[in-house]
Amino acid sequence: MKKRELGRTGIEVSEIAFGGVEIGIPYGIGVNNHTDMLSKAEAVALLRKALDKGINFFDTARLYGESESIMGEAFEGMRDNVVLATKCRHFKQEDGSIPPYAKLKAIIEDSLQESLIHLKTDYVDVFMLHQADLQILENTDVISIFKKLKQSGKIRAIGSSTYSEEETRVSIEKGWDLIQLPFNLMDQRQASNFKLAETSGAGIVIRSVLMKGVLSDKGRNLHPALYNVESHIEKYKKLLSEGIQELSSLATKFALSFSGISAVLVGIDRPAYLDKAIQTVSGKLLNQDELESATLLAYPDPEFLDLPKWDRLGWLK
Repeated sequence: MKKRELGRTGIEVSEIAFGGVEIGIPYGIGVNNHTDMLSKAEAVALLRKALDKGINFFDTARLYGESESIMGEAFEGMRDNVVLATKCRHFKQEDGSIPPYAKLKAIIEDSLQESLIHLKTDYVDVFMLHQADLQILENTDVISIFKKLKQSGKIRAIGSSTYSEEETRVSIEKGWDLIQLPFNLMDQRQASNFKLAETSGAGIVIRSVLMKGVLSDKGRNLHPALYNVESHIEKYKKLLSEGIQELSSLATKFALSFSGISAVLVGIDRPAYLDKAIQTVSGKLLNQDELESATLLAYPDPEFLDLPKWDRLGWLK
């Protein structure tokens, strides 16, 4: 497994980051409740197998159910071999406002302390804002608290998890060390920020590369409301070749082929998916012609590609 620099942090991470949401809460196509998930013992074994296979970058969050605890058990005694990224609890108040400094500081520090306990460590490599919007990113108290935690040694780098292009741009300009953002074959809007991130030294970690499984073998016989999406996915078949035989491989290689990308976050909840992810990055990435061809096949209506909305409407069941 090749390693890349995580922006200016000095941290080296595997090209594939293990997405920990699927081992913590029901998530993705065909996963409706905990009976569809791995057992704790199976999840621990899968994490250790991922580490043995060369993945050293593991992403989780305080809000991912048992994910942190499972990682803590899996990597106990192996802390120096893994890069752990977790995300802070949401801290907005019921009226949508951000708490005053003292209360905000307590919420963020408590969230970090809970993560440290569950992960069985005294520091995390990356501590991130979870779903950072513009109000949060423009708040000077938020980044001040995160930077002080970094100075304390409890975290090595600070990051933000964003959705929109503007949120990503502001994150880079405000000095967050890395940004986790959605980007894939279908929705390529965030590419507008890649050059700025690379110039500033901010690391980019891509999520939603498989769109919750839509850009994989699971993306068949989708809900009727996604008919146009499924029809568009058929266009990617002409980009498959002897070296890239599956849509999921194409999607992963596409994201990793952009300059300045530190890692691609892949949701892994089965040994077979782990093996496929490892196999994908063991070969060549896209050449310039292949990359340009894939770029031209972005979905024409990216605003429609709203995965949280699809989930709420039951289109991903």
